[in-house]
Formats: sequence, C-alpha cells, structure tokens
Amino acid sequence: MSDLLAHLNPPQLQAVTLPPVHALILAGAGSGKTRVLTTRIAWLLSTNQMSPHAVLAVTFTNKAAKEMSARLAATVPFNIRSMWIGTFHGLCNRMLRAHFREAGLPQTFQILDSGDQLAMVKRLLKNLNVDDEKYPPRELCHFFNAHKEQGVRAAQAEAYDSYTQKRVELYAEYEAQCNREGVCDFAELLLRCYELLSRNEPLRQHYQARFRTILVDEFQDTNRLQYAWLQLLAGGGASIFAVGDDDQSIYRFRGAEVGNMREFERNYAGANVIRLEQNYRSHGNILAAANALIKNNSDRLGKNLWTDAGDGEPIRVYDGYSDLDEARFVVDEVRELIRDGVSPLQIALLYRSNAQSRVLEHELFTRAVPYKVYGGLRFFERQEIKHALAYLRLLGNPDDDTAFLRVVNFPTRGIGARSLESLQGLAHQFNSSLYNAAASLSGKAGQAVGAFIRLIEGLRQECEKLPLPEIIEHVLDRSGLKQHYQSEKDGQERLENLDELINAAATFIDDDGVVMSVEGEGGALASFLAHASLEAGEHQAGEGQEAVQLMTVHAAKGLEFDAVFITGLEQGLFPHENAVSEGEAGLQEERRLMYVAVTRARKRLYLCHAQSRMLHGQTRYCTVSSFLEEIPQELLRHLGQRPTGRAVPGGGWSAGSSARSTAGSTENALPNGLRIGQSVEHAKFGAGVIVASEGRGADARVQVNFGGATGMKWLALEYAKLTPI
Repeated sequence: MSDLLAHLNPPQLQAVTLPPVHALILAGAGSGKTRVLTTRIAWLLSTNQMSPHAVLAVTFTNKAAKEMSARLAATVPFNIRSMWIGTFHGLCNRMLRAHFREAGLPQTFQILDSGDQLAMVKRLLKNLNVDDEKYPPRELCHFFNAHKEQGVRAAQAEAYDSYTQKRVELYAEYEAQCNREGVCDFAELLLRCYELLSRNEPLRQHYQARFRTILVDEFQDTNRLQYAWLQLLAGGGASIFAVGDDDQSIYRFRGAEVGNMREFERNYAGANVIRLEQNYRSHGNILAAANALIKNNSDRLGKNLWTDAGDGEPIRVYDGYSDLDEARFVVDEVRELIRDGVSPLQIALLYRSNAQSRVLEHELFTRAVPYKVYGGLRFFERQEIKHALAYLRLLGNPDDDTAFLRVVNFPTRGIGARSLESLQGLAHQFNSSLYNAAASLSGKAGQAVGAFIRLIEGLRQECEKLPLPEIIEHVLDRSGLKQHYQSEKDGQERLENLDELINAAATFIDDDGVVMSVEGEGGALASFLAHASLEAGEHQAGEGQEAVQLMTVHAAKGLEFDAVFITGLEQGLFPHENAVSEGEAGLQEERRLMYVAVTRARKRLYLCHAQSRMLHGQTRYCTVSSFLEEIPQELLRHLGQRPTGRAVPGGGWSAGSSARSTAGSTENALPNGLRIGQSVEHAKFGAGVIVASEGRGADARVQVNFGGATGMKWLALEYAKLTPI
C-alpha cells in the first residue's frame, strides 16, 4: 500500500484516499490526473472497499481507456476483465448488446460511423425526393445528432418555422429508417441506452446495484445527455468521482457543457472538491502566463498552477512583417532547435484554424524539414483543395480524366454512376478522353454532362487573361464549390482553406503578375499545379521518421512538447472572429483554447503574430491578439523583427546582403529566364520546382526540390542544366 501511494503529492493523496463519496477533482494541466484516476481505483480495490465488478470508469477516448486498463493491470493483483472501463459510446454499446431485446434492437445491430450516417441521409433524401441543396445532408446529420445529444427525439423536437419543421420531419423519417434497418449512429447509442435504463426499472436497479463507484475522466467535456446517463446509474447510491478542468473546456461546438461541473459541485460534491495545482509538465514562466491569461474568465471554479521546476526561459514573442515572415522565423527556429539536439517529435507548431497550416507547410517543405500534420490532412490533401485543383487542372488540360471524374458531379449535378459508366464506355470505344467523349452521350445523362462541359469551356475563356489568384477565385465561385460549403454547418473551415488556396497563388507569382495561358505549358497555372502536386506528394515525413508536429490547438489537447510555437496571434484569428461575434461566452471559450495551447509547452514557448496576412489573395493588416496583451510583460522576451538578410544553403540568415528571393518577391528573377516557383527539368535529376535562390548573375545558385529520394539540391546556374517545363 505504501508503494501504491508513495509518489503522490498531498492533494493527490487526499483525492485518492477519499472514502467512496461524490467528489470533484479539479485537475489542472499536467497535474497527474491519469495517475490519480488509476491509483484511486487501485486503492479502492486494494483496501477491499470495492470489487472489480463494482467499478465503472468512463473516458472520452479509446486510447485513454486502454492506458487506464494497462496501468491498472500492472498495479493490482486482480483480474480486471470484469471491470467496465471504456468510452461513453463503448460502454453504452456493451449494455445494448447485452439487452438488445429490451432496447428494441436486433441482436446483430450495426453501428454507423459518420461516413455511413451521411450516406444513409443522402439515400433518404433521394428516396423522398428532397432537394439536397436546400437540405444539405451533412447539416442534417448535425441537426439529428445535436437533438439526440440533448435527449430529444423527433416527436419532441420543436420547430418555429417551416424550414425547421421540414428538418424535424426528416429527423422522424431518419429514425424510422434506422429502426427498419436495425442500425445505430453514435449519438443513438447513448440516447437508446439512456432510454432503456429510464423506462426499465428492474434493469436500472440491476446496474445501480452493481456499480458502486463511477469514475469519470475529462468531466468538463460531458454534454447534457452524458451527465444525465451518469446520474441515472448513480441513482442507487453509487459515488461519482469526477475529474476535470473547467479551464480546458473547449468543445462547446460539440455540445460539451462546462456548466455540468458547476452543477455537479452544487448538487453532489459539496465540500469534496480537491484542486490539483502542482504541474509536472511546464516551467514556471509558462504556468505564470497561463494563470494570468485564464484569470480573465469569469465563473471559474478556480485554481492556480505552480511548479517546483523553476522559472525556466522567458516566453519568446516574435512580431513578423507578414505571415510568410512569421513562417520563415518559425522554421529557422525549428532548424536551430533540431541542431541543438531537440527531437523533431518534441516540437509542435500550433494554429487556431486549419487553413493556417499552408504557409507553414510551404516553408517546411522549402527548407526540407520533415513534418506531419497531426489529426488532419496536409493542406494540398484536403478534400476541398483537391476539388478546387481538379477544376484548375481541367482548365489547362480538359483530357485529364482523373480530374474530370473527381468534379463532374461535385457539387452534385444529377450525374450518377450509371451515366459515368456509359461515358467511360464511349471513351474506351472512341479511344478518347471522357471530356471529348461527352459529345456522344445522349439522353438526360448527355444533357447533364454537356452542362458540365459548357461550364469548363466558359471558365477557360473567362480566365484566359486573368492573373493566377483571380483565376482561382473565379473558379471557386463559378464551379459552385464555395456555395456548396457555405450551405454546410461545418463548412466554415473548408471555406477558410479555399481562401488560403487563393493566398497560396498570390504568394506564388511575382509582383508584376503572370498572365496565365490555358494552352501554354509554361504558364503560371501549370507551374502552380506542378508546385501543388510536389508539395502534396513528397515531403510529409514517412512512417517511423522523426518529424515536426503541426496541428490545431483543438487537436493538441492532451499532448505535450518540449517546444511549442503558437502562431497567428492576431485579433480575428485567435481569438477567432466567429467566436468573438457570439459575445462573452465565445470569447471565454477562445481564452480557454489559448490556455490549452500555452500549457502544451514544457520548456520553451513561442508566441508569434504578423503585422499583415493574406486574405482572399489580398494583404490584410492585423492587430495583435488581446490574449498576448493579457500576459505580463516581465514573462516575455520580444525578439522584434529580423534584420534584412539572405538565406544561406545551410539555413539561417546572413545580415547585410539583399533579402532572400522568394515567390511573390520582385527579386526572384534569375538568369536563363527562370524564377522562384518555376517547374524545371534537369537532365540527371528529372523534374522539380525552384524554391529558393542566392546570389546574382554568374554566381547565382538555386535550390530545387526534385522530390522522392533526390529531395532538395542546391545548383550553380552556371553549370546546372535546368529547362522550364
């Protein structure tokens, strides 16, 4: 027993050794909450206060559940298989499997993941002949799930207008179809289980008698229905041991209700509220910044993080001229950290919105720094970007069948699989591209495909003399991509990515503008598409390779790194303008998000912002984030702006010379008519893209990314055999 409790600090020890009563454990970032949870279970079992059979432990991720089970198995001399440890959805699934008849389900009922649910809703709309433009399937999925997470069936759903009334009717049809097919979506698992326990008293009493202690991880992330389910199970006298941090409640958009913690404290925990404030992760300056920031939120349960690890380094603040300058600074610092022995795996670049990754990815790619996008896709791999690029590819080459198939029916134009099969048969018969074969397609399918062909032809003519950024903006509007994502409830992030594609084009060309020729092979569009393909296909780190981690702040929750860069600290970006428009509740959630970002860092923290940033292909001047101003100045070291300098092949900056040539600069013209961002071919190394240069005239050198095993090469132009492609 002494070994079990030996490594606990006094508040942890107090929490672990509480008798089986309701308790709320306010566990700050890095305060050892997982240790407290598992040690609590082990202590209850080891002191014979509970049997494994009587314990229910609820987590939010399968990873957390597996970690808890593994730690327990290594700690206690019991067989823990009889214990119920899992996620809300996993535990409800287990209960419904055991009582499928009482729940009104077939024994072999299937679970719909989000993709399956979306496909079912699309099928439902088609069968009911409902316009999926007016009632987007993805938005309907959100509508159905949000009601279920509030415990509201279609029969109880309220509608204040005809549009919502129609969605409620579709909700009822969806419920009926799921029942006919014997399937459950994720939200249904919890609601069906809650309803089962609510109406079946013998079954409810059975589980209330069985589970005598219920432990809940990440309690601040529970929604209304999850909290009600926990209350139902504890109704027979079981104790709830809730561990969470209201300062890290950042999932309001998913239905998380931070007020559950306050309600639990008031109705259950009473005096049994224990604060875990000693942090084992971060140095003191980082924690002082986090404390100063979060104290500006009202209605907190309250705690103050501290550490005995010392103050550590000051927090570094960088004020960039632009988002490109910010990205170059970040990558320079990353390279320096790696040279100093910091593992790339221990370096994280955080951003508020996914679209911000593009400029960081580009600079990492240019400087040959391996990276991975954690919990998401690289910029040029994202669905909406691949759709946009497919339209652009058709402008330059209508015979591109892969691009044609990707967007011929996206957004939907009534062109089904059978029509495409017929078109592919004609193309094979005539030995032609799908685009050319479309003229031979008859009937309704021929009309629909013909309309798409006319759209592409119109775009080719309209874009012929436009600069590259305007081409992309025009295509996004005329293709219907923007309108499609505007109609989706979660489409805002995709729209931001599409805007960032315009920004990428604006920084790709020079200040004089390059006129695209849709027929020519050396135009700006062809070069940009080649550049996009190379960035998409080559440089993310391979499996097992150490790499810098890129992620949104939401994705970073629960993780920690030796060095953290928080980028884009500007008003409207972080805090995000959408959240700020919601008033104080939105601003406080953004501040909690910033608190999460700051507390990811162990040793070194960078806070970066830019004076200007590209938006819709135009320069937007920025105001520094109010969050940065809430951190005491004595904790910060302002790095200012770098002197004008030039890049050298080994990385870093050399002051006193002309600025490094980059895409979008007036200085990126090179001998032989080459320029930054140009697709080129080398007799030995093959095709590549010029990504940087130094020197002038006969002394000029260029850095070319050939991708694959060749990677980056610095070549002296005097000897290099580079030809534009």
